[in-house]
Amino acid sequence: MGEQEIRQDAKAGVRKVVLAYAAFASLWILLSDETVGFLVRDPDLIVKVSQAKGWVFVAVTALLLYGLLTRLVGRLEQSLRRELASETERRHAEEQVHNLSFYDSLTGLPNRRLLFDRLGQSLLAGRRSETRGAVLFIDLDGFRALNDTRGHEVGDSLLVEIARRVAANVHREDTVARVGSDEFVVVVNGLSPEKDAAAVAAREIGERIQAVVGQPFEVHGHEIQSSVSIGISMFSGADGTVDELLKQADASMFEARSLGRGGIRFFDATMQAALEERVRLEDWLHKALPDQFRLYYQMQVDGAGAIQGAEVLIRWLHPERGMIPPSEFIPLAEETGMIQPIGRWVLETACRQLKAWEADVAMRHLKLAVNVSARQFRQEDFVREVLDVVRATGADPANLKLELTESMVVENIDQVVDKMATLKATGIQFSLDDFGTGFSSLSCLRRLPLDQLKIDQSFVRDVTENANDAAIVRTIIALGQSLGLEVIAEGVETAEQRNFLAVHGCANFQGYFFSRPVPLDDFEQQFSAARRHP
Repeated sequence: MGEQEIRQDAKAGVRKVVLAYAAFASLWILLSDETVGFLVRDPDLIVKVSQAKGWVFVAVTALLLYGLLTRLVGRLEQSLRRELASETERRHAEEQVHNLSFYDSLTGLPNRRLLFDRLGQSLLAGRRSETRGAVLFIDLDGFRALNDTRGHEVGDSLLVEIARRVAANVHREDTVARVGSDEFVVVVNGLSPEKDAAAVAAREIGERIQAVVGQPFEVHGHEIQSSVSIGISMFSGADGTVDELLKQADASMFEARSLGRGGIRFFDATMQAALEERVRLEDWLHKALPDQFRLYYQMQVDGAGAIQGAEVLIRWLHPERGMIPPSEFIPLAEETGMIQPIGRWVLETACRQLKAWEADVAMRHLKLAVNVSARQFRQEDFVREVLDVVRATGADPANLKLELTESMVVENIDQVVDKMATLKATGIQFSLDDFGTGFSSLSCLRRLPLDQLKIDQSFVRDVTENANDAAIVRTIIALGQSLGLEVIAEGVETAEQRNFLAVHGCANFQGYFFSRPVPLDDFEQQFSAARRHP
């Protein structure tokens, strides 16, 4: 019942009491002394009736007033209770808004917003106390793969357990926050004013966190072994801002992760320069597509040396810096998500070129191999995107070959097979790139609808000198033949390497011995020259 309804109900109650009192007063008038004298002849009885009238009037008036006051008080109590309940709800709503604004809904830890505030307070406290502090940026190794294979429910439960363990192993005055899907930040206060001693203490805290996270987790019936990579940025009250410290710790974490699982890295001046370069490169990268990118073509030949196609390789020609190598910008594109629009541009450009070659009888058989990044392949609409590009460009799908890496296909194998099978049904081919460097099992390999295995250049490089590499190469060739797959070797740089591979059954080659990656015009000239002088 709303406030307006309560007010109307109270007015109705007052009206009822007034009407009842008016009726009683009317009856009173009718029963005046003259009326009583007319009706009753006994003088004693008349006196008694007159006295009774007075008591009746008092009693009825009191009852009516009691009813009126009781009703009003009841309505007042109801209104007060409703107001108190509304105030409680309002305070509860304010608490919820506060929690959503400053705390992570999954783990209950402070979020990025509250972290910024706490870290700012730590910097101020450091200035006053002349002590040092540390920011530890923690990344959970392999969490994305766990989420894909075990499901989000298991992943979320693991994050909650990790948050609990980390928070239980730092001091109460320190801050543990969740700042990303699988990223946490610990702000440690009150370390030694001595730089080296503070750094030692920060490392010990990092190692302690690694130790507790490294203990097995029991999550929904699964035993999960986990590890974390940690980047550390030290601070005193006199230097650094909140944003700078977090960026430095983040950069250190990436450095630790690049060195393998479970690493710890401190931020230093060299890393600062690299961080500034990374920020500049990221800004350039967002402006580069599509005008600054180029496709280069590295020929792929058969055993007779005839060009069968090429692998397309992206190059970035920056107007100020010149040619930027893929090793610098591809990892950055992966991390920032730019790899998806870049990957689509590469695919579209390659398919348009395939369509253009269809007008030339001599070139219409050429195949182009396009590398697919892990982030691209994991897109839910990856299959639709590839098919849309092929249809829009009019390219023959049989001349398009997508290169996947081993690490991509071993994660969530069922979804991988489904995506590959859908595309293969249209004629698109698949090559397993960098074969031999991953951890795919034979049973996994047999399930994949592959057309080709590509021997990684790390094995080809020393194949004529290293017995282990030679044994691995022979095994890969034999495996490909037993599965009915074509085998191609990349990174072939000498005639000796080419001959070794050919002798042992490899019939397709790619590498500097045949050609470096070149622009389109140069590739077409190479093809024409090869036809004239086979």
